[in-house]
Amino acid sequence: MKKSTSVFLAAVVALGMLSTTASADIKKGQKGYLKKCKKCHGNGTKGSAMKTQAEWEELFANDGKNIIAKHNGTKAEKYFNSKSFKKKAVHIKDFLYQYGSDSGNVPSCG
Repeated sequence: MKKSTSVFLAAVVALGMLSTTASADIKKGQKGYLKKCKKCHGNGTKGSAMKTQAEWEELFANDGKNIIAKHNGTKAEKYFNSKSFKKKAVHIKDFLYQYGSDSGNVPSCG
């Protein structure tokens, strides 16, 4: 009985740690979006709702090649081809996916 309780508590703690990490990624993505994308695509609510979750997945697949291609020839081209974007892309994708038009979620600020 004690062993099963210990295993259960360990699982709860592990899940809690994972959810905290996922939340941090979304916040980093929101910050990155507001800093680099808001000028053209509007606040986070408007920008994330531009696509469904599946569409965001497709745009960021293969190291973001599709979203990079969409921004070629725009003011944002330099950023999307930078090391900075490659570093932050996973976080921005997490943010946009979490609040995609079909998610039912709305970002708290911007």
